[in-house]
Amino acid sequence: MSTLPDDTLRKILVQIQQTAVQSQRALNISRQQSASKDRERRILQLTIDEIQSIEGDVNLYKGVGKMFMMVPRKTMEQEFKSQEKELTDDINNLNKKAKYLEKQFNDAQSQLRDIFHHSPKQ
Repeated sequence: MSTLPDDTLRKILVQIQQTAVQSQRALNISRQQSASKDRERRILQLTIDEIQSIEGDVNLYKGVGKMFMMVPRKTMEQEFKSQEKELTDDINNLNKKAKYLEKQFNDAQSQLRDIFHHSPKQ
C-alpha cells in the first residue's frame, strides 16, 4: 500500500468515499419509494376488500377527471388486482435494488476501514 504515491491513494480514497455516499443516497431513495408503493398497495387491498364485501349487483363508479363512469364489478376488480400485482412487483424489485445498494455501501465502508486500519502510523 505504501508503494503508491500519496496522490494516487488520495484519488482511490475519494472514489471509495463517493461510491459510499452515492450508494447511501440511492438506498434511501429506494427505501422511500418502496414504502410509498407499499402504502399504495395496502390502500388498494382495502379497496378490493370493500368491493368484495358488497353483496349483490351494485353499480360501481370510477372517477375519470371531473366525472364518474359506471364500471362493471368484474372489470373494476380485475383492474385493482392487476394494479396490486404491478405494485407488488415494483416493491420486490425495489427491495432487490435496496439489498444490492446496501451491499455496495457496506463494501465501500469496509474498504475504507481496511485502508485506515492498515495505513502506516505516522
